[in-house]
This record gives sequence, C-alpha cells and structure tokens, in this order.
Amino acid sequence: MKAVQVTKHGPPEVLELAPLPDPSPAPGQVVVRVAAAGINFADILMRLGLYPGTPKPPFTPGFEIAGTVEATGRSVSAPRGGERVVAFTFRGGAYAEKVAVPADRTWVLPANMSFEDAAALPVNYFTAYQALTYMAGLRPGERVLIHAAAGGVGLAAIQLAQLAGAETFGTASASKHDFLRQQGLGHAIDYRSEDFEEAVRRLTNDQGVDVVLDAVGGSSYRKSYRLLRHGGRLICFGMSSAVGGPGRSLRALAAWWNTPRFNPLDMMRKNRAVIGVHLGEMGRANPALLRTWMEEMFRLYAAGKIKPHIGRTFPLAEAAAAHRYIHDRRNLGKVLLIP
Repeated sequence: MKAVQVTKHGPPEVLELAPLPDPSPAPGQVVVRVAAAGINFADILMRLGLYPGTPKPPFTPGFEIAGTVEATGRSVSAPRGGERVVAFTFRGGAYAEKVAVPADRTWVLPANMSFEDAAALPVNYFTAYQALTYMAGLRPGERVLIHAAAGGVGLAAIQLAQLAGAETFGTASASKHDFLRQQGLGHAIDYRSEDFEEAVRRLTNDQGVDVVLDAVGGSSYRKSYRLLRHGGRLICFGMSSAVGGPGRSLRALAAWWNTPRFNPLDMMRKNRAVIGVHLGEMGRANPALLRTWMEEMFRLYAAGKIKPHIGRTFPLAEAAAAHRYIHDRRNLGKVLLIP
C-alpha cells in the first residue's frame, strides 16, 4: 500500500508518499481500506514537531478515517468485513490506503452517510461537543465566542451552539464572513482588522460572553478570559498562534511565553472557569464515552440538524498541498484526503 509520511519536521513539503507493507489486524483490531481521511490542525502541529507525543520521523499522521472493513483480528465480533465504517485512529496513521485500528474505536455508518461526511465527524464534532455540551454545559440564551469559526471545529461549534439556543460570535477573516452568516453565525468579527476583545464588548454593550472556544492560544487566552461574564467558561483546546511563516520556532516560543497563568483566587472572585479539552486523551481514558457521542452525532445527522461542510478534497499524493492550503488559512470547513 501507499501512505503519506512525515520525513522530518518542517514545512508541508516534508510530506511524501511512500510504499509501506499492508497492515495486518492484531487481536481486537480491524483493517480499513480508506475512502477518506480527515486533516486537522493537530496534524500540522505534528508535522512541525510541536504536538505533544509526536513520534520521531518518519511517521504517518492523521487521526480519522472512513472506509470499508477489509480484515478483522481475533476476538472481533463487530464490525464485520465489508461494512462501511468511520474510525478514530488516536495515534495517527490515517493518511494511508489502509489502516489497522481498534475495533472499539470504529463505528458502522448509517446507510445515508457518505464516506466524506463520516471522515469529517470524529475530530471536529467530538471536539465541539466535548467543549460546548459535555464540559461547558452551554445553555439556551447564553453567548458563545468561537475563534477560527470558519474551520472544521468552528463550523461544528456553530451548529451545536444553534441547537443549544445560544447567541453566536465568531472570529474569521472578512472574506469568510458571508459564508459564516449563511452557516448561521450571529456576529462575525474580522480579527485581522479589529481587536476581537473590543469588537465583542461593542456588540454586547460591554457585557461579554458566557463561553469562549479558543484554539488560538498565547495572548488570545488572556483576552478571551477577560470577556467572560460571571459564570463564564473559557475552553482552551489548541495553540494555532504557534504556527506561522518562516519563523516558526520563534513564533512557537512567543506563543508559549504569552500563555497566561490563571489565578484560582481571581477565578473564584469573578466566578469564571478555565477548562482544557484534549479529545485524544479523553478518548483513551473513556472510549465508551466516544461511542455515546458518535451515536448522538449519527442521530443529529439523520435528523438534518448537523452537516459537515467539506471545503475541499485532495488526492493522497497531494497531502503537502492540502497542508499548505490549511497552513495558509484558506480553508472553509473540512479538508479531506482521498486515496
């Protein structure tokens, strides 16, 4: 088979298509022939060597796939060979023609769900669901600020926030605002031309918001925290500010240096919470919880209440171009690789 490998940490061009042995299923595993693989910002951080737990090169990145079960290992009763599935790989390996994955992290697809939509579900929708529903407990009438609103997690969060009856605010470049309004975003903020903290204060008459989803990190965490009303929750789930142009190492250092240390006494006085979200660690600690979440995503999808937006697909051999496309912040929604 062929798979995309990170040959060394660096720019998108370090991604190369290489021949690898076909995987064999270990006990408790299934081998899936991949029809679509999702690309996430965590993959970009792994390519740069900035993601915690990144293996030494060469390695194959990617955390989510959809495809057809080709082989099953011992002690696997479901899924069966030939069934259409979506899977969460956890430790990478998704950018390939075939992937061996644990059977208990694999779900049989509903008949009406395409491989492309399925591959866009696990990371984006699980992250948004964990952040907004499971941990923040978003309630009707609350205000939520979503950073990087035009990305995969951002669009999933907009849909889930609407279902919760919340008022939505989102940051994105101005060229994406019309699209975001079509997706149901209430208030679009151009983070490039205005300070998002000042914009939110203006839009809320200086009252602030109840929940912030912040994957930007660095000084953005501090400003997001200041926007919280009493009872507010800041959800931290990324550090995209560490990724930039040629000065990646200096940019990463600056992002970590500018990350605030939150004072528990201040949080008590202001009735605020700072919550960390790491989907991979949650899934490893409680895989049964992910099964419950996927069942809920399937239910909402069947009811027409959620729908992934596939912004663009790339052939597997063009993984470097796909990473460059996301790296340059050009994507609207999900970007997929199609073997």
